[in-house]
Amino acid sequence: MKTVCGIDLGTQSCKVVLYDYEAKKIAASSSAAIELIAENDGTREQKAQWYEDALKSCFGALPEDAKKTIAAIGVSGQQHGFVPLDEKGKPLYNVKLWCDTATAAECGEITKAAGGEEKIIAQAGLPMRPGYTAPKILWLKNHKSEAFKALAHILLPHDYINYLLTGTYTAEYGDASGMALLDVRKREWSKTIASLIDAKVIDCLPRLIKSEESAGAVSANAAAAFGIPAGIPVSSGGGDNMMGAVGTGTVKDGFLTMSLGTSGTLYGYSDAPVIDPSGDIAAFCSSTGGWLPLLCTMNCTVATEEFRGLFGMDVRAFDDTAAKAPAGAEGVVLLPFFNGERTPNLPNGRASVNGISAANFKKENIARAAMESAIFGMRIGIEDFTRLGLKAQEIRLIGGGAKSRLWQAIVANVCKLPVRVPSGGEAAAMGGAIQALWCLAHSGVSGISKSIGELCNEHVVTEGALIEPDAAAVAEYDKAYSVYSGYLGALSPLYK
Repeated sequence: MKTVCGIDLGTQSCKVVLYDYEAKKIAASSSAAIELIAENDGTREQKAQWYEDALKSCFGALPEDAKKTIAAIGVSGQQHGFVPLDEKGKPLYNVKLWCDTATAAECGEITKAAGGEEKIIAQAGLPMRPGYTAPKILWLKNHKSEAFKALAHILLPHDYINYLLTGTYTAEYGDASGMALLDVRKREWSKTIASLIDAKVIDCLPRLIKSEESAGAVSANAAAAFGIPAGIPVSSGGGDNMMGAVGTGTVKDGFLTMSLGTSGTLYGYSDAPVIDPSGDIAAFCSSTGGWLPLLCTMNCTVATEEFRGLFGMDVRAFDDTAAKAPAGAEGVVLLPFFNGERTPNLPNGRASVNGISAANFKKENIARAAMESAIFGMRIGIEDFTRLGLKAQEIRLIGGGAKSRLWQAIVANVCKLPVRVPSGGEAAAMGGAIQALWCLAHSGVSGISKSIGELCNEHVVTEGALIEPDAAAVAEYDKAYSVYSGYLGALSPLYK
């Protein structure tokens, strides 16, 4: 048996899969939970040590014989997190995460220094928003000055896992483009944006490598710590969205991947940069050589989890309850901004239930509205993609929410596109494994000589038939989305 290893470092857990690329099946897998530090000011942080501990736990749970078959490793990681290291590679402070909104003031500071949002977008292709990495670096400078003075290396979470495995400091274009420090058109660090934070920042950024390149080889120390073969290549890796695109085969025009997790993302492949003047669609690079325009909402399954806990229901009971309500939840509308929001840009946003009357105040309607609100946020992205000239023919649905048949139908009907669900359920980890296979092919020593598109066609499998939109439900959701948009427009000024 020959395997490639895919690692997915998420917000809530770390997952590892060993993929037998000859038999085309998962040979082994494991996962470990990761804690979260949350504070009322929008702080969302983790400790870098937790990542190393989770990785040791995952590899420790895999069969020893299976680990010996690993030929290459590919790492997927939650995007935008800031891992600050000193010159010896030791963490200087907690990792501020993608969902941290405590950096709103720093976003304004950088934007003002740049001369306005239009100039920021012209430089990096992205506006300065709290989720991105750049304002987190300025936050460290403003609030933890001693740590900032010692700062020598700026890494993203997936870069940090690569560092633990190889001892090298690298970044690849896809994940790096989510830092708001990369010129996405030229695929190089923006000295202009970096200098707005501090003159030293540009020298702290890692070496950029191409997506098919290796970040290095597993070191002797890492081999001993994790029980894996020394000397095997570690691919460039990428952000979880970029690796999710690989794991769903979204490496060519015509497909969109939608991920329903703690955050919600919608993205598609493009051969050219897609710059959105409004800033709603992020102009990311892909981890396959092209670009990956992407919409991100910070509150996707958050609302359903909060109300599920409030109602004392498990996932199946909550789904069954929501299914009893009609499309549009009889006028009950939820704005799901429990964590503030990135799209629309409402870092101080709050959740609210609207449209309640004595006639429609039912658990069924609230449960249904919680599920629908996540997809109404995604429809904003569908409309933005259309406005920017990107036409989709199919949505490939991943994440925890993709397991729900009701959510699958809501996606198809709200977005007016057929839906397909990839098999396996771990698209980001699988994307890391396929990229590792691509890295082997690029090395020329494995006997594999295939493009990333060919590898995705060969190894990405989807389950069942397409879920087609239902005309009657589409009409109902057009009305419900209009009502949702009305509440969003009316309440947004309160949160800016």
